[in-house]
Amino acid sequence: MILFDDFKASGGTPIYLQILSYVKRGIIAGTIKDGDELPSRRVLSARLGINPNTVQKAFRTLEDEGLIQSRSGAKSSISVTNRVIKRLKEELLMEDVRNITEALKQMGISKDEALDLINKYWEED
Repeated sequence: MILFDDFKASGGTPIYLQILSYVKRGIIAGTIKDGDELPSRRVLSARLGINPNTVQKAFRTLEDEGLIQSRSGAKSSISVTNRVIKRLKEELLMEDVRNITEALKQMGISKDEALDLINKYWEED
């Protein structure tokens, strides 16, 4: 069961998109696996303190993207293959790189300065 214990909602982005991101990033990280069950919509909305319609929208989007299967009267579960995981990695990586690049450009950071920063932080791990 995916517990959402470490889910932290933040301002600026609709919560349903934050739920999507949480699930997608969990799949990529391997903390959420094929077959894992999601809490019911009602339980998750209570746990996160959000409107059930918001959870419904997130689950519907996850279904539309082929990441979960929902059956009437049963819990929804993750449904991913290695191919889907690869697609998610590429999708989220491109989104993150685009956002970081935009922020760096807005701050007037040159490409060389940006690459120096990346190299610096890459080596810190």
